[in-house]
Amino acid sequence: MCGVVGYVGHRECSSLLLEGLRCLEYRGYDSAGVACVDASGISVVKSVGKVATLKEKVAERPPQGRTGIAHTRWATHGGITEANAHPHTDMRRRVALVHNGIIENYQTLRAFLEREGVRFSSETDSEVLAQLIGYHYDGNLYEAVCKSLEVVEGTFGLIVMAADQPDLLVGARRGSPLVLAIGENENLLASDVQALVAYTDRVVFLKDDEVVNITPREYKIRGLDRAPHAAEIEKIEVALESLEKGDFPHYMLKEIFEQPKSLHDTMRGRLNLSEGTPVLGGIANVRDIFKNAEKLVITACGTSWHAGLIGRYVLEEWTRIPVEVEYASEFRYRNPILSPRTPVIFISQSGETADTLAALREARMKNAPCLGICNVVGSSIPRATDAGIYTHAGPEIGVASTKAFTAQVAVLVMMAAWLARQRGMSLGRGREILSALIEIPEQIKKITAQSDRIKEIAETFKDEHHCLCLGRGVQFPVALEGALKLKEISYIHAEGYPAAEMKHGPIALIEKGMPVIVIATRDVTYEKIGGNIQEIKARGGSVIAVVGEGDKDIAEMADHLIEVPNVMPELAPLLTVVPLQLLAYHLAVLRGCDVDQPRNLAKSVTVE
Repeated sequence: MCGVVGYVGHRECSSLLLEGLRCLEYRGYDSAGVACVDASGISVVKSVGKVATLKEKVAERPPQGRTGIAHTRWATHGGITEANAHPHTDMRRRVALVHNGIIENYQTLRAFLEREGVRFSSETDSEVLAQLIGYHYDGNLYEAVCKSLEVVEGTFGLIVMAADQPDLLVGARRGSPLVLAIGENENLLASDVQALVAYTDRVVFLKDDEVVNITPREYKIRGLDRAPHAAEIEKIEVALESLEKGDFPHYMLKEIFEQPKSLHDTMRGRLNLSEGTPVLGGIANVRDIFKNAEKLVITACGTSWHAGLIGRYVLEEWTRIPVEVEYASEFRYRNPILSPRTPVIFISQSGETADTLAALREARMKNAPCLGICNVVGSSIPRATDAGIYTHAGPEIGVASTKAFTAQVAVLVMMAAWLARQRGMSLGRGREILSALIEIPEQIKKITAQSDRIKEIAETFKDEHHCLCLGRGVQFPVALEGALKLKEISYIHAEGYPAAEMKHGPIALIEKGMPVIVIATRDVTYEKIGGNIQEIKARGGSVIAVVGEGDKDIAEMADHLIEVPNVMPELAPLLTVVPLQLLAYHLAVLRGCDVDQPRNLAKSVTVE
């Protein structure tokens, strides 16, 4: 949550910082601020609302300077007010700070500072850190930051500047991402490379408890112990056009339509059809750990957790290895039973999800092999795991995940096929699976082509307040994901259930006209789900059925029908989720909701 960006160089930087915030706004958008420093001191402009509001305010009186910091906020401590917006300064305005993360012992630190005569102007934990750095500052900003962070408990990705050092920024991280970008006579810091790609392709992903000094021409990385650290410079490859909406009205719709390409990129070079097995170089060196596993554990949050549930179904079906799927937020609090023969798979789009990183640390303590599935190259989870697979879905800007989800499912399917072939799956079956996977991108295009008709279906229940999403077997997690999308962006209260469980409570909610989405593709549960639809219809519910092409039986029962290409059951979630994404999207637009930046949410959840 929250986005930070800092610049030191040869340009007047307020407009540059605002553009950086625009690229980071998916990380939080309830307030924003920018501060610049020049010979006259630190100038700060803050506003409640989105970056566009801040931009209007900055246009009235732009802060001057070639060194500056900026922040877009997802509120944790303190309400959404201008006083609580970042940047924060110490009471003498000698230092200014932007901060992503949570200071867990901020109350203790605040009490100490108040006893020392410090006066506070906000409710935030972040201001405590700004005041603490100001308390320690005696002309050496790096030392003041280190002294302060030595007593801080919690997480931070922060950037600090001083009024009397206008050519210097100090950044530090622990548990929240911070990236150094190395330019020509300019250097930058940000919480995500997306804010940096317009200026350079050379970056350093800072590690936990590293502190960096940057000036226009130099940078120096050290640990909190003051020891120098070597910089691991990486070259990033992110096309600027991939960060823009293009001709689409929203990022989410663009990303739904990008799924054929993102899945092609996820599978490219990884499907060896002649051998009937995926080629997964990222986990090749842990082949024996997987092959000899007693069980597998998958842990993730939100949409990634739903992908993990699909992965469990496919892995168990094809490999016969037991699989557990855990919420990362609960994983470390229940003392999970792990061992060196229990590989744990951590799934995260951003690679910075705080709960998933905390689960990873717990697994490490229990000596379990740790494997990652992640979309963002260089993020924390890939760096902390023993091995893993990148999804290569490309940048996902819309807060509600779409293409990242299908890419995660595709990776889990490939992992299942890879492991199954090692454990005795026949060559013919392996080729059948890979051949079916190759067809998925073109099959998704057939679904996105139905977008206008799905919009017509959305028109019929755009004023409803409640919805059920039902599926059985491998389609149950798809029902959960469809319900989540409806909640996230249309604010319709939607619940995902196994269809057979409807009789054990949720059926009481069904009344005349209530929408019920049923995923009813042909598999071993097809006949049973037909019976569930009859139960819904008998109580006046309105059924939107997602079925295989050419279906006649369910078509006679449903009020609305959405067809998807027929495919083997284990791969069907890659198709059936797409109409649910489109349905949620169109409902959100029809209801006047902010599709890309839904209320109270942020893309990268870097706080527990």
